[in-house]
Amino acid sequence: MYGRNHSEQYIDEQGAVRKRSRRLPMKEWRVLIRDHHVGFLDWPTFQANQERIRSNARAERQQSGGAVREGSALLQGIVTCGHCGRGLFTYYRGDKATPGYRCSANDLGDGGGHYCFQVGAVGVDKAVADAFLEAITPAAVEASLLAWEQLEADRDAALRQWRLEVERARYEAERAERRYRVVEPEHRLVTRGLEAEWANRLRDLAAAENELRRREQYHARRPSPGEIERLRTLGVDLRQVWTAPTTTDRDRKELLRTLLEEVIISVAKTPPHAQVRLRWKGGAMTPLEIPLPHHAPPGLHTDEDTIELLARLAKLYPDDLIAGILNRQGRKTATGQRFTAGHVGNLRRYHKIDRYQSQADVSEGELVTVQKAAEILGVVPSTLHRWLNTGFIAGEQITPGAPWRIRMTEELRARFVEQAPPGYLPMIDARRKLGVSRQTVLQRVKRGELQAIYVRCGRRKGLRIKVVEAQPNLFQQTSLTGVQYET
Repeated sequence: MYGRNHSEQYIDEQGAVRKRSRRLPMKEWRVLIRDHHVGFLDWPTFQANQERIRSNARAERQQSGGAVREGSALLQGIVTCGHCGRGLFTYYRGDKATPGYRCSANDLGDGGGHYCFQVGAVGVDKAVADAFLEAITPAAVEASLLAWEQLEADRDAALRQWRLEVERARYEAERAERRYRVVEPEHRLVTRGLEAEWANRLRDLAAAENELRRREQYHARRPSPGEIERLRTLGVDLRQVWTAPTTTDRDRKELLRTLLEEVIISVAKTPPHAQVRLRWKGGAMTPLEIPLPHHAPPGLHTDEDTIELLARLAKLYPDDLIAGILNRQGRKTATGQRFTAGHVGNLRRYHKIDRYQSQADVSEGELVTVQKAAEILGVVPSTLHRWLNTGFIAGEQITPGAPWRIRMTEELRARFVEQAPPGYLPMIDARRKLGVSRQTVLQRVKRGELQAIYVRCGRRKGLRIKVVEAQPNLFQQTSLTGVQYET
């Protein structure tokens, strides 16, 4: 042999010229003379060893294969995808390491971790193992021998037809040659036409001879009587050997590979079943159809109370605020997670709940957030929160944990002024005039006994109390009450 390596020049990233050597495949070797020297191995054994080395090599990324391993997936290394032709990967899932096969074609195309399909190995392996054991039973061996004899008879008949085809092509070529040679050289146009026809007939003859040679080279060897007897004996004992506790999964894989060349799987979803084709040594195909279990995923549903609350909140708040409200109430998603704006949006769209739309103009009597009300009234939000806590202004809370909302009315707007009207005193002056504490003044404002406004401008902005006339202090009220009680 000569020419197994090829030297070539290339330009690297820096622009420098470099040399490298590349190993060529066998079909590209320049010289290959088989059996030129006496070797340790004959040529078929050498090729079988090379094929075994290639099949035992560690699989590259996105490819399956390799030597048999200790895992329980029986078809590891010989199973391929019926959709794209790629080798299937073996995976193990769960605490019990349940095996399965998957195709990574979509993972290659999309890069998103999606698979062409994946299928559990338990049912598929059992069906393939049963077909394998059935094929090696004595009845199957006898049927295989009869089929082999029929194939040999068909092959002999086909070879006879091809030999007749070669004879016909040879006759046509010789006939074209005779026609060419009897033409006078002066008839150039006729000579060129006959020469072209002769060349075509020679090509047909060469093609027929090559096809006959190729078909004659393939010859399935008939098992010897001793081998047939051993096969019959093995068919009786193989099932016991297969199920024996001392037989490992690795042993079963080796047994499968003695007869099986490839297992092709494709999955159909309606109804769920796997279409399996077994390619045996020698090229015979056996189709199998394996029903797959249909496991409906457990339904994950958000509770109706949360959906109802979401529908009410979506009219008033955006998704991020709704997520905060639900989390403050201790609610969880269907998968037990905290709510996010994305979860709320997906849940809202799934249940066809409209999204919150903010309005630029606020109509009379409309409920607005504290931030929006503070912007309209010209105060800071903390002032409104303080008034809400003390009860000076009314607010509404649709659910615990939700932001307070204030109804914008003319009465509320009138409480926030630029300057205090006559008769409205600061808190300290109102306390002195009324002769009560600050807390008492606030309680009277809350009960509606006193009127209050808020001055939002100036150096002395703040609360103003309207004092109409002098009010008796707390002790005077108690004394007067006691006098009235005595009379």
